[in-house]
Amino acid sequence: MDAPEPQNELSFEAALARLEEIVRLLERGEAPLDQSIELYQEGDRLRRHCEARLKAAQERIEQIAFGVDGRPSGVTPFDAG
Repeated sequence: MDAPEPQNELSFEAALARLEEIVRLLERGEAPLDQSIELYQEGDRLRRHCEARLKAAQERIEQIAFGVDGRPSGVTPFDAG
C-alpha cells in the first residue's frame, strides 16, 4: 500500500475514494487491531477534510438574483438553510 497523501492536498474525490476504501477494509474486519485503529484515525481525518471541502464549495456557490423586471441583476450567496 502506498503512503497516503497529506489530506490537505487531496481533491475531494480522491479523499472520498480513500475514505470508502478504508470503510471497506474496516467492514471486512480482517485488519489487525493496530492497523484498524490507524485506518479509523485516517478515515476520521479524511471525513473532516471532505466536510471542510464541501463547506468551502457551498460558500462559493452563488444564486442568480433577478430584478423586478425578471432579468438577472447580480448574484447572492447560496443559502442552504
